[in-house]
Amino acid sequence: MTVPFTTPDPQVVADSNIRDFARHAGMDGADYTALHQWSVTDLEGFWGTVWEYFDIDADTPYERVLAEETMPGARWFTGATLNYAHHALRNHADDAVAVVALDETGSCYEVTAGRLRAQVASVAATLRDLGVGKGDRVVGYLPNTPHAIVAFLATASLGAVWSVCGQDYAPRAAADRFAQLEPTVLIASDGYLFNGTAHDRRDATAELALALPTLKATLLVDHVGLPWPARPYPSLVVPWEDAATRTEQLAFTPVEFDHPLWVVFSSGTTGLPKGIVHGHGGVLLEHLKTLGLHSDLGPGDRLLWYTTTHWMMWNLVASTLLTGATTCTYDGSPAPLAEPDVLWKLAARHRVTVFGTSPQFLLGMAKFGIDPSVHDLSSIRVVGCTGSALPASAYPWVRDHVGEHVLLASISGGTDVVSGFAGSAPNTPVWAGELSAPHLGVALAAYDAEGSRVVDQVGELVVTRPMPSMPLYFWNDPDGSRYRDAYFSSYPGVWRHGDWITLTSRGSVIVHGRSDSTLNRNGVRLGSADIHDVVERLPEITEALVIGAEEPDGGYWMPLFVVPAAGVVLDDALREKIRDAIRDGASPRHVPDEILEVPGIPHTRTGKKLEVPVKRLLQGAPVEQVVNRGAVDAPDLIDHYARLGAARRKRPA
Repeated sequence: MTVPFTTPDPQVVADSNIRDFARHAGMDGADYTALHQWSVTDLEGFWGTVWEYFDIDADTPYERVLAEETMPGARWFTGATLNYAHHALRNHADDAVAVVALDETGSCYEVTAGRLRAQVASVAATLRDLGVGKGDRVVGYLPNTPHAIVAFLATASLGAVWSVCGQDYAPRAAADRFAQLEPTVLIASDGYLFNGTAHDRRDATAELALALPTLKATLLVDHVGLPWPARPYPSLVVPWEDAATRTEQLAFTPVEFDHPLWVVFSSGTTGLPKGIVHGHGGVLLEHLKTLGLHSDLGPGDRLLWYTTTHWMMWNLVASTLLTGATTCTYDGSPAPLAEPDVLWKLAARHRVTVFGTSPQFLLGMAKFGIDPSVHDLSSIRVVGCTGSALPASAYPWVRDHVGEHVLLASISGGTDVVSGFAGSAPNTPVWAGELSAPHLGVALAAYDAEGSRVVDQVGELVVTRPMPSMPLYFWNDPDGSRYRDAYFSSYPGVWRHGDWITLTSRGSVIVHGRSDSTLNRNGVRLGSADIHDVVERLPEITEALVIGAEEPDGGYWMPLFVVPAAGVVLDDALREKIRDAIRDGASPRHVPDEILEVPGIPHTRTGKKLEVPVKRLLQGAPVEQVVNRGAVDAPDLIDHYARLGAARRKRPA
């Protein structure tokens, strides 16, 4: 058996929330494996205990924890009424710091819980005066600042439905999402910071407002100091300062457990983004479990997780308040040119205990020689990492440059459940390149093509029993057909997520990448992430993308696209070095047919490589059928790959 990279510290385990939760459940002394087994075999017992342990304050009690287990359509905590915002605002003393607002310049300000509650009460009253009520939609075009958290909680307190996206989305791309919801109010900022520049979004806000004909009002936030010019808006305009400074009584509308809380959207790279609807109760319980037990957050902790508002991690950033911990918002680049280690500096200055980021960030820090240990990072006890598989090479770097005491928690989840499927906890060992275990309450399995469970073999990531935060439904999907097709068409009654994993016999999880971008050469399958990991370790390569494309004549073309580091030339010697690295570190059967230099790798706006769209472009699909440019971080790159595909098809046979 492979030796773990780290094992749990007995004192950390003894003091952890998850150990206290086990005692509360009558399982004192149980290890993580036993606790997980109970959590997925006795769903009612487990989730009922989560409800009790975190002292859920329901206006009316539930009749049964799980009245119907069928997927889709599970019915949780029937009869209960509650409000998410009430739980987010109840756990801090008035003078305690609830939110710390940070940006890439290093400046900050703090929002006490008393001030946060006052602002939420004021904005909620403003929204109510504008006609917003239970079930109405409020949308935000906002950076990751306290304004977004206040607007969200005010919306939720009314039983209205929230949705938000970052301002790096063009107005048309934002309208592709928001227009589906027919919102009543838009809340937008004058701009956002990124890499030393204040990006002006005043014109974009006006354009977006014009694209939303159902608006009754637009609330304008002053964030980067740009004056709002007088201009015609299609509806009433309210300055944020007026909306957020009223003296009002904080109140909460009780709603059903499965009343919609927010709509989050799929990336929308291949069509109109899907609106995924989650409920008050499901999010409340799932996020308390994830943040309170797996991340061990509680009063006195501080979480700083780099995210934009349109990534599901922003929703978890907001939910930090549920645990009584302080959440940190951050506006700016994760590694601005002027000070690429600014996030580490801020984490040290503000005594952050849980620091969250992406594999790309950690690998970039290592590749460019940035050493976070020049800052005092002794307060950090968890480094969370998600967005894609974290390669094994990153684990020693975090240990050596952040701290030996740190739990490196690689997490795999999704916007679909706005949470994680697998990760770590204070009482789990960590294996480099692997996720420690399925999360509590997640009946995770790997299935082969016939729908049989496999262990120590590659299979589809499936969830065989329901989770409270599974979507209620998709927006504008009245018969549920799109929802069923998205997750339940392959294995009826079982959630298929679309990731390719190995569930090991020791209980850990290895994520190989999206199953629809699997490399299948001569019947031998390999995850694209396994190739990317090996190639991107090379100092000469900044980023890589491998594609396996089936061709009309029955052939199979597997190119590797690479972005060389600054000053590096992709010559024959470097190509051979890359091939050798793949042979030795991944698979001799998956050495690429060609290694091609490209100006960049396109991603979704949440940082995921566009593997399937690029594959389809190389196979000749028209751009307009493959990619929604507004959902891509660098739209011009799409044309580059389309030209590469066209040039290949013109080659003589």
